[in-house]
Amino acid sequence: MNRTELVDLIAEKAELTKAAAARALDAMLDGVTDSLQKGDPVVIVNFGTFTVKLRAAREGRNPSTGEKIKIQAAKVVGFKPGKGLKDAVKEEA
Repeated sequence: MNRTELVDLIAEKAELTKAAAARALDAMLDGVTDSLQKGDPVVIVNFGTFTVKLRAAREGRNPSTGEKIKIQAAKVVGFKPGKGLKDAVKEEA
């Protein structure tokens, strides 16, 4: 599902115009982004939890040359699905 399809789905399920659904989606995504930038987790009950994790520096290899390279530490977004999401996906399998 892409952004346009998600906006269409939100508009249909929430009985909103597509413009209002797009604004609601943007507001939600901005809220999640702002919280994660501050280092705060975002918990959506029965859906999942978004967190910021620190990936440690490590050694890698250049795939073209095989030369060793240093990969710097980085902040990455983690997601742990909630029970409701896990159960919904299991039912479809």
